[in-house]
Amino acid sequence: MKKNISLAIVLCVITSFAFSQSTSEFFTKSDAFFKANVKNGRVAYKSIKDNPATLNELLEMAKAISVSKDNAAEYQAFWINGYNLLVIDGIVKNYPIKSPLDKPGFFDGNKNEIGGTKITLNDIENKLLRKNFPQEPRFHFVLVCGGLGCPPIIAEAYTPSKLDTQLETQTKLALNDPKFIRVNKNKVQVSQIFEWYPGDFKQDGKKLVDFINQYKSEKLPEKAKVSYYQYDWTLNEVK
Repeated sequence: MKKNISLAIVLCVITSFAFSQSTSEFFTKSDAFFKANVKNGRVAYKSIKDNPATLNELLEMAKAISVSKDNAAEYQAFWINGYNLLVIDGIVKNYPIKSPLDKPGFFDGNKNEIGGTKITLNDIENKLLRKNFPQEPRFHFVLVCGGLGCPPIIAEAYTPSKLDTQLETQTKLALNDPKFIRVNKNKVQVSQIFEWYPGDFKQDGKKLVDFINQYKSEKLPEKAKVSYYQYDWTLNEVK
């Protein structure tokens, strides 16, 4: 019995170590991939299409990785990178394409094998991230849908050790971008992201303007009239 217990402990440690190693390698290789293929918030889809080996290797690796939401930073970083990689993969597989919406079911129909499950992009966003971490609105500024209306993709991977800083940085960049938050005196136009997910930005009785002003250097007027401009689904492609 003691031998069996000892063997079980050893196997558990080895399994945990293997998953940890895989996750670490995944973050490292994802970081190299984004650095090589992202420039100024846009993606070099044609180059990836011409040489998809690295992307295919990353997604194959991601199929077997297991992460637990108990380790929130690792879990969130894995699924944020996974989402962004799968968006790129979906576009590359259909390239040339003008918009991700040109492919029916791109977000809500096509199931992707990743993290030991088969799941749509929308379910990664809404069931794995937003549902499990309802107090975290900054996801909206790091999950990149492949359209120019999204906050720009960064040329690095999200990693557990830097995740909070990365979330904070990307949220501030978006909310201080005059193309993302368009101000004309008391009239303010904001992305439809805020229209689609109002509850994420109005927690604890806050107004949308309150949320934006948490991150915006030049504060919006308290009585600003807020409207929403049309989302730009044009492909965020390197030109």
